[in-house]
Amino acid sequence: MLASIGYAVAYTGVGIVLLVLGAVVLDLLTPGHLARHIYEERSVNAGIALAAVFLGQGAIAFTTIWTNGTSGFGDALLDTVVFGLVGIALQVVAFFVLDLLTPGKLGQHLVEVGFHPASLVSAASTLAVSAIVVASIWP
Repeated sequence: MLASIGYAVAYTGVGIVLLVLGAVVLDLLTPGHLARHIYEERSVNAGIALAAVFLGQGAIAFTTIWTNGTSGFGDALLDTVVFGLVGIALQVVAFFVLDLLTPGKLGQHLVEVGFHPASLVSAASTLAVSAIVVASIWP
């Protein structure tokens, strides 16, 4: 049981780092400070976008751990890191493609205080990319 607790702590630590990295990347893609937009200005758009990043990264980490756990702790942990980073990179690519295909600046829409439907489109794109990564992991 102690080994399993250690694995849980290690996987959770890696998962939290990936969530933070995803948030930092989204912060870099949007003007201003993302946390301030969410917690002080109460931007629903920014909250939706960040929630999608968290859900997508969580799904990728879960799937990697679930499908590779029997391959050995070190290999499964490494796979979790690699697929998590791939997920973040592909979410960034999708963000830029969506920004190119739609009017205005996506990053600006995502930090507006008033609701903007672009936040839902961006969230759907993030989750769709994450689902594709998950499908590539699943045996």
